[in-house]
Amino acid sequence: MIALAGKRAFVTGGGRGIGRATAVLLARAGATVAVGYRARKPPADSHITAAVRGDLGTPAGAKKAVAEALRALGGALDILVVNHGVWPPDDVPIATMTDEQWESTRRANLDAVIYVCRAAIPSIAAGGTIVLVASTAGQRGEAFHTDYAATKGAVIAITKSLAVELAPRITVNCVAPGWVDTEMSQKPFERDTGNGKRAIEKTIPLGRIASAEDIAGPIVFLCSSLARHITGEVLNVNGGSVLCG
Repeated sequence: MIALAGKRAFVTGGGRGIGRATAVLLARAGATVAVGYRARKPPADSHITAAVRGDLGTPAGAKKAVAEALRALGGALDILVVNHGVWPPDDVPIATMTDEQWESTRRANLDAVIYVCRAAIPSIAAGGTIVLVASTAGQRGEAFHTDYAATKGAVIAITKSLAVELAPRITVNCVAPGWVDTEMSQKPFERDTGNGKRAIEKTIPLGRIASAEDIAGPIVFLCSSLARHITGEVLNVNGGSVLCG
């Protein structure tokens, strides 16, 4: 049984998808939870203490969002889940990728991770934990999505760097999902007259695409005392589609 009573958590990208599912699971385990969002305010939910809007891709925006979350949570954190990010769905060769796409992806997936961590770490209590969300693309690359793969590979490197930097006071780990059935993935699912999803499922040994809750569960595990002797690790949650030794 995972028990997080008395723990204070901030989940970025908590308006939908993996972030939303993680926030709800953390709250059900007893944590007090604030979520961050950018464009779409999450629906009212008794599980969530506060919803904080902000552009985390700027230092000022990240600092403001973290400060608002801290005020809602009583001034300190025990759990930080950095989940927000983007995946541009169109296949774009690196030779034709625009500066605008590269900068937009980098800001959302990499700069914002650094800015949020920098703003939040001084307020994370001893014994606290950080969980970053990367991707299988950060481990094996992803053709025609080099911007996304590069930023998620950097998130894995940040995980390992912070794990050593913040030990023994704070643990830092990473979850690397494969395909997840969220709004972000709908365009490739709908390709080939709706057969895109079935084609993807055939590449996954477990035969199905993960739900948001399938990713949220391992995140919550890493936030709990059951994972107190784990730091600097990348937990793959991909149905066996990428096997990393």
